[in-house]
Amino acid sequence: MIITYHKEGFVKVQQGDLVVAFNPISREIDPKATRFGADLCLVSLNNPSFNGCESVTFGNKDPFIINGPGEYEIDGIFVYGYPSEGADGQINTIFTTEIDGIRLCHLGALANTTLDPKTLEDIGVVDVLFVPIAGGPVLSPKDAAKFATSLEPKIIIPLMVDGKNGEESLKTFNKEIGGSAENRVDKLTIKRKDVEGKEDEVIVIQAS
Repeated sequence: MIITYHKEGFVKVQQGDLVVAFNPISREIDPKATRFGADLCLVSLNNPSFNGCESVTFGNKDPFIINGPGEYEIDGIFVYGYPSEGADGQINTIFTTEIDGIRLCHLGALANTTLDPKTLEDIGVVDVLFVPIAGGPVLSPKDAAKFATSLEPKIIIPLMVDGKNGEESLKTFNKEIGGSAENRVDKLTIKRKDVEGKEDEVIVIQAS
């Protein structure tokens, strides 16, 4: 599995020919937004910074779009969406899915960590967690760190760290977790065996 980060909450996950795009940025607000073809487009928030599925409609790929809570199965891939409070009081969808034996959870534009206990139970075991840490309309670095560790993921990937306060947010986030922001990569290539034995390991993927 190859994971790349493309600013805001935009994450690309590729496993063989399968391409999943989480929260692509709309070209209407960023004409230079990364463009590629995806099989699935998962949209956490109805906002141009998160719902640009046209950016991942390319070549022979026209993605299946999931833009709200529910349970879905597309070509053998199961996707679960859980409602939460997002930026500006909007409904935010937390997504979980399992690809190649690795359970992924993307918190979208989460703004409030008070979730229904059933939701927390259903999220369950997390191998790789994508968490917004920018503050403002989404979780603050401190709240993001506290919530991220409560889910006990094996790997944590902080998002929304490409702005002017990104480095400061990362420093605060990592201090709260007790880790280091020095584990930085341009892309993350990972297999099931790579997550075994890890706990709250923070990996910063440089935005492209």
